Amino acid sequence: MQFQKPVLKQEMRLKMSPQLLQSISLLALPLQNLKLKIKEEVDKNPALEFVNESQAISFDEIVDKKREDFDPFENSSDAGYTSGKWQGNDNSKRQFMEGTISREESLQEHLITQLHIQDLTEDEVRIGELLIYNLDDNGFHLESPELLVHEKEIISMNKVKSIVQQLDPIGICTEDYIESLLVQTDIIGRYTKGTKEVIRDHLDLLNRGKYQEISKRTGLSLDDIDDILYYIKYLEPFPGREFSFEKPSYVIPDLIVKKRDGDFFLTINEEEIPVLQINSYFEELMDKNTDGSKDQKDLNRFVNSSVKDAKWFMNTINLWNSTLLKTSRAIVEFQRDFFRKGPKYLVPLTLKDIANEINMNESTISRISRGKYIQTEWGVFELKYFFTNAVSSGNSKTAVKEIIKEIIEESKSEKKLSDQKISDLLKMRGINIARRTVAKYRKELDIMPSFRR
Repeated sequence: MQFQKPVLKQEMRLKMSPQLLQSISLLALPLQNLKLKIKEEVDKNPALEFVNESQAISFDEIVDKKREDFDPFENSSDAGYTSGKWQGNDNSKRQFMEGTISREESLQEHLITQLHIQDLTEDEVRIGELLIYNLDDNGFHLESPELLVHEKEIISMNKVKSIVQQLDPIGICTEDYIESLLVQTDIIGRYTKGTKEVIRDHLDLLNRGKYQEISKRTGLSLDDIDDILYYIKYLEPFPGREFSFEKPSYVIPDLIVKKRDGDFFLTINEEEIPVLQINSYFEELMDKNTDGSKDQKDLNRFVNSSVKDAKWFMNTINLWNSTLLKTSRAIVEFQRDFFRKGPKYLVPLTLKDIANEINMNESTISRISRGKYIQTEWGVFELKYFFTNAVSSGNSKTAVKEIIKEIIEESKSEKKLSDQKISDLLKMRGINIARRTVAKYRKELDIMPSFRR
C-alpha cells in the first residue's frame, strides 16, 4: 500500500514583473513604433512629459481628475454594465464601432485563439506563443526556434511546434516553403509515392516541365508525376499570406554610419526619438509634507506611483539606446569590409558572436536587431542583414548571393547561364556550392531561371 507524504522541493523560476516585460518588449520595437509607444506613455502618465513641453498641473486639477475617473462599478461583475465615460459625438462612436467590426484578424491572433483550446500545459502554451510570435507574414520562422527556449525545453518546443503546424492554416511554423509543403503533405496524406522526394529535390524541374528528367532521376512513371503535380497544385507554399494585410511603410533609419578620416562613426538617429523628462510640478509635490488628510494621502500615492513609472520608462528608453548602440558598434567592427567595399564583402556572423563580444544574451541581440535599420554608404539595411551563415568556401551566404547576382548581370548580353554553369564559375572563384544551392539562392534573389530570363 502506497502512502503520500509532504515533500519540500526547492526550485528556481523566472517570474517577469510588468516593468521587466515592458523593457523586453520595447527592445524589439523599431523606431516608428517606439515613437508611438513614447507618445502613448506620455498621454497615460501625467508625470512624464516631452522636454520643452511642460504643463503646470495644480493640486485641485489632479484631485478632480482622480474623482472624475473613479467609477465604483467599474470592476462590477454585472455583464450588462457599461461605463458612462464615453466622450465624443455619435459619429465618432459609430466610426469606432465600424473600425472594430471591420478590423482584419492577423495570422498571430488567428493562431493564438486556436492554441488556447489545445490540450497543453501552461509551459507548452507559453512556448506555443513564442513560436507564433516568431512567424513572418508567410508563416515561416523569423529566428531559429531553438533560440526561443532554454536547452532543456527543446523537446517540448518540438512537440508544440508540431501542434502549431497542424493549426489553420496548416504548414505554418516552418523554415521555408519546401518544409511547409512537406508538412502539409504529411498532414493531408493520401499522396502518390515519390511526392515528398519531388517536393524536396525536384521542384525546380517540375516547375520547368522537365517530367522526363524527373522520371529518369526518381524512377517514377509519367502518370505518377502527373498525379504529384496535381496534388502539389492544391497545397499552399506560403500559408500565412492570406492573413497579410500590412500596408507598405517607409523606413526611417535608427542609426547612421559615416566614414571620416578612415574610420567609422556611428550615431543614433536622435532627431526621431523624443526627449523625456519628469514634470517639474510632480517633483515639487513629492517634496511637500503631507497634512494627513485622505485627499493628500491619495495624492501622494498617485504622484509617487506616476513618478516611479515615469523614471522606469525613461530608463527603459535609455536601455533601448545603449543596447542598440553597443550591438551596432560590434556589427560595424565585425563587418568593416562590408562598410568599406560593399555587400560582396559581408563575412559570416552569428548572434552568438555579437553576444559574446558585448556580454549580452543572444535573445537580446535578436530582439534589438529586428526591425532596426542602419543607413550606410551602400544603402539602408536592417541590422539582421549582417547576420549571415558561412557556406563551404568560408564566404557568407549574403556575399555569395551578391556574387551570383553579379555573374548573372555580367552575362545578360550573352547566352543565359544555367544554374550548373553558375556553380562552375563560382568554383573557379574558390566558392564550392552545388547547383541546387545556386538555384535556391537565385530564387531568394527573385531571379528567374535561364530559360525565362
